[in-house]
Amino acid sequence: MKFVVSPKRSATQAIRWALPYWTRGKAGRQTPEDLFRVLYFGWLVAFSFKVLGASWDVSWHFKWLRDDLAPPHLLNSVGTAIALTLTIVHLYTGYGVDRTSQRLIGWGTAVFLIAVPLDLINHRVNGLDITSWSPSHMMLYIGTLLMVSGVTRGWFMGAPPGRTRTVVLGALCVFLLENVWFPAQHQEYGVFGIAAWDRGRPEAEPILLQFAADQMGRAIDRPMVVRFSLPVPDELYPVYGVAAAMIVLVVARAMTGRILTATAVAASYVAYRALIWPLLAVTGFPRSAVPVFMIAGALMIDLAFLIRNPVVRALAGSVAVTVVVDQALRLQSAAYLTPPLVPTTVVAAGGALLALLWLGAEWALTRFGLRGQDMEAVVSATANP
Repeated sequence: MKFVVSPKRSATQAIRWALPYWTRGKAGRQTPEDLFRVLYFGWLVAFSFKVLGASWDVSWHFKWLRDDLAPPHLLNSVGTAIALTLTIVHLYTGYGVDRTSQRLIGWGTAVFLIAVPLDLINHRVNGLDITSWSPSHMMLYIGTLLMVSGVTRGWFMGAPPGRTRTVVLGALCVFLLENVWFPAQHQEYGVFGIAAWDRGRPEAEPILLQFAADQMGRAIDRPMVVRFSLPVPDELYPVYGVAAAMIVLVVARAMTGRILTATAVAASYVAYRALIWPLLAVTGFPRSAVPVFMIAGALMIDLAFLIRNPVVRALAGSVAVTVVVDQALRLQSAAYLTPPLVPTTVVAAGGALLALLWLGAEWALTRFGLRGQDMEAVVSATANP
């Protein structure tokens, strides 16, 4: 005989389990182990929906004219709805977070929700937004950055030591890297868009090309396609890659305290991009370059952490990362399509910025007790498994 559990019965049981926890409390209250796991599993689901929606969204906008109710936006909205629900739980009950984590999650969600209507207004007033680097888009990224940072800190402070803690922390760092790198995907899709035009088979639909041309006040020609595909200076991509992407990997390595963490996080993100690329292509959506160079830079970060002095580690690591990323970009460009290359001196500017960020991260991680090796002796403020 088979026993089938109906969705209605499952929902009822879930509500009965959750209701006793729905009490107002301050951040840092003792959190039952099962509740802690459910909350952070929910965050992993929310971020997964947001990443899938975002990946489809950037490809969609290189093919179709913008639509508020486009499928990628709806998929992203599922993740946003779950994230909003979890934010309310953390803010009201105080479960699963310390005060800093709670504030980061709350402010991040608020900034994101404020950015959504501002972005809609921006599109209504200005029409097609041809760059992912616009102010309203940046607010979306910043809001998500604060949100993911708060969740990462909450898990770091509350999860018991062990393999699960490390794996989930690594997964959250992958989500953090994806969010930070998201605007740079415009250039990665852009170079493929230009190549498709040069082959005589544009990936963008005629309605999108015409709309972009009308907005620029010119005919549909190659200069218009280049401006649509690469609307920001070529120097931005490598500088952002060295500074922004690499500092996320530095933080990931320091927080886990495990060797090769930076490489694993970078490789996971690159593997995801390499997987989503053919899926999009098969369904007729535009393709993109994949930032394989990140893995080379991440390996240098992991090697740099063999240096015990934090100042020497940051300075020497920044030099090594800059040199290797510059060469990796050139090798990748020779073997495959990448955004336009720039002089090594420009990449060095990103290395100088990375050095400053790395030094700041070394201080901040120590100051706020966020180093992996420091947590084994710390009693959790948010969970007592």
